[in-house]
Amino acid sequence: MSVSSIGIVWNPSKIDGDEVRAAVDEVFGVDAPVRWWETSVDDPGRGMAEEAIAEGCEVVVAVGGDGTVRAVAEALAGTEVALGIVPQGTGNLLARNLGVPLTGIPAALERVRDATPQHIDLGWVEFDGATRAFAVMVGFGIDAQMLVETDDDLKDRAGWLAYVEAMGRALAGTEMTDITVTVDGGDPEEVRGHTMLIGNCGMLQGGLRLLPDAQLDDGLLDILLISSEGALQWMNTLRSVVWDNGIRRLLTRGDEAVSTDSAQHLAVEKISVTLAQPLVFEIDGEEMGEVSEFSVWVQAGALTVR
Repeated sequence: MSVSSIGIVWNPSKIDGDEVRAAVDEVFGVDAPVRWWETSVDDPGRGMAEEAIAEGCEVVVAVGGDGTVRAVAEALAGTEVALGIVPQGTGNLLARNLGVPLTGIPAALERVRDATPQHIDLGWVEFDGATRAFAVMVGFGIDAQMLVETDDDLKDRAGWLAYVEAMGRALAGTEMTDITVTVDGGDPEEVRGHTMLIGNCGMLQGGLRLLPDAQLDDGLLDILLISSEGALQWMNTLRSVVWDNGIRRLLTRGDEAVSTDSAQHLAVEKISVTLAQPLVFEIDGEEMGEVSEFSVWVQAGALTVR
């Protein structure tokens, strides 16, 4: 890759700066046109990425977890500046869905250097007067972050069974609520549920596809609404997530996600949601506090990634 300038936005809580600099020198060369920005508690990366754009960087590399990647992506949306990722977090979900190497900093940087640029979608969510981008998913209830933080040793030993164990723990503490949804400008509809996840991509650690139809470049966001009540419905939900839309789909190469009465899948461009009671809301694994209404939409092809 030959560029006039590379921006590195790195999170000092995730990685030692000297280690990153050594890897950058190794992959791009000691004379490469690289500029550096360090994230802070107050700014996880958006402001730094905006400075990189203003200073003419053609590629901005986010070195950190999903929060750093999300913040940098938010700044790059709609520009011609490409996003590179050096995953250093717990989940590294966008990196996983893009196939970015997780085995070391040099391997991830080599992808940035050598990969063909691709355009992917970006999600946006508006709540409480704020607008945020997301690269992975937003929602409430049994959320992706809970699954991401499933015991790493158990994931290594048991794979999918680790998620069954984690979901079983989380499901026991959920409560149903009334939800009003408006999809793609249609009429409002009343539903009930305890979990709604809206995602731009759907694969978690261990290969589990929580949103099996989600694609990063299809111009759509995928929704999972879970409304399980009672032991039988909980078992049906677990079967739907782990078997119908997981193992069996991999074996049979099924084309579409399987919905059940307690676990429904839907693809949309925009959705507005009003909750009967405020619930804790998350964006790419970051807790945002309780919200009672929010709107989510997709910006197709908004982001160039390497």
